[in-house]
Amino acid sequence: MKNKEATRYFSDKQEKEVAKMLGGHQTPNSGATGFVKGDVILDNLMLIECKTKTKESNSFSINRNWIEKNELERKEMQLPYSCLAIKFNPDDNYNENYFVINSNLMKMLVEYLKEE
Repeated sequence: MKNKEATRYFSDKQEKEVAKMLGGHQTPNSGATGFVKGDVILDNLMLIECKTKTKESNSFSINRNWIEKNELERKEMQLPYSCLAIKFNPDDNYNENYFVINSNLMKMLVEYLKEE
């Protein structure tokens, strides 16, 4: 039985949700291997670092080191994009994650949305 008080329980839950929602896959041991990094990989496209609260919260402090480390690992894995997925409520059943992306990816998203 999983310990629903442990941070790893909530992290694993979020990583699985993000992978399923975006059609990617969760990395083994949250990327703690020599070759595969990050929490979720979208094949040949993006490395995602997931961060979640263990209890519902209205705020979330983003550590710049998370973004920089994910960006470095993305480059090492030769993937074109990276992002940070954050979740304010680990018990939210609607998979409500928010994503932090860089300005280049934001520009691409805006251009794509304008074309729709």
